[in-house]
Amino acid sequence: MPHSLRRYTELPYALDYLRTREIALLSPKSWDDRNDSYYLEAYARTKGLNAVYALCLTEANETYHHWKVFSSGSSGICIVFKKQSLLEWAKSIEALRVESVKYRTIDQCKKYRPELEDLPFLKREAFRDELEFRLFATPTNNKSGPFRLHLPFAAVDRIVINPWLPKSVADHVKATIRGLEGCKSMKVYRSSLIENESWKRFAPSGA
Repeated sequence: MPHSLRRYTELPYALDYLRTREIALLSPKSWDDRNDSYYLEAYARTKGLNAVYALCLTEANETYHHWKVFSSGSSGICIVFKKQSLLEWAKSIEALRVESVKYRTIDQCKKYRPELEDLPFLKREAFRDELEFRLFATPTNNKSGPFRLHLPFAAVDRIVINPWLPKSVADHVKATIRGLEGCKSMKVYRSSLIENESWKRFAPSGA
């Protein structure tokens, strides 16, 4: 079982969490995958809910795909959570479900029609490489906007800065993060995914 959960996002949203210690679950209405949002909206309609909210993480190790699709160029950042700590925290939130997403083909759904409770955690097979782990909330008293939940720093393993940000700028971002209240000892790294000195050493150095 993976021990970490990664949230790929943009620097302003990461700073918002680090300053407030609150994660923001959003409405799925604006999601790019309309099949996915349709299932969540169908769940809400059937249950008679005014709104549902979700936050998408991944159980996958760092990949080029996740950086390119789920973060935004040089402003991309990844918050790595300790899975067990997050699961323990989630138990205290009555309106929150946290589960791995399941992936199915249309033929599989024809043979075994999804149950209503499956819908918030079900996606098409083509998205399997995401290895998504979802936080899904059904609050009854959220008025508008994102659904915010207090998530202590104890659940954070580290912060990873995207590999396209120049090192000098990344160093300033590290200093900014560690200058926030409670973040002095936060582990903050710049990803070496696309340029890693250890990897380069395996190539011959030439004459």
